[in-house]
Amino acid sequence: MIRTGWMLALLLLAWPLQGAAQMAGHGMGLHHGAGGAGHDEINMPGLRGLDATPEESAELAVMFRNFDKIERRVDNLPDGIRTVTFSDDPEVMQVLVSHVAGMIARVEEGRDPQVFIQSPTLDIFFARRDEIETEIEVTQEGIVVVQTSHAPEIVTALQVHAAEVSDMADRGMAAVHEMMMRRAGN
Repeated sequence: MIRTGWMLALLLLAWPLQGAAQMAGHGMGLHHGAGGAGHDEINMPGLRGLDATPEESAELAVMFRNFDKIERRVDNLPDGIRTVTFSDDPEVMQVLVSHVAGMIARVEEGRDPQVFIQSPTLDIFFARRDEIETEIEVTQEGIVVVQTSHAPEIVTALQVHAAEVSDMADRGMAAVHEMMMRRAGN
């Protein structure tokens, strides 16, 4: 297994991001809401963050536009999760690896990207990052992540977040819109 930290840089070098910017280009989408300022699924402004790079936002766009090409399995462990995420599309797989490795590195460094559509479940990860053990490996099966903790509330947050990500992989932006509506009380 690859431990997190400086090894993530090696992982990223093994999976270059060529083509991600092209895949993040403008496609068909929906505008609705107040004067078209609501859910803009062409430009996806909700994928930007207070501390997210344009490349990170482009990766999110690629994943949301290609959610139907992503397969994901989650096993809840007594002390955390084991996730396997895969795409047959090489460019989508490159983006998945980059995103997962990048987010794990951000958590370890305490650099919350504050993406506008971000789930509140991530707050505990950034606040208590030293209580999360992470192993990451890219295999034929996909990108495999095992995250564990001795703190029950972190284990719960890991499992809730894994389920949220799986829902987004299954349903794309529809899942995000529903989560945001529930949080807003609508």
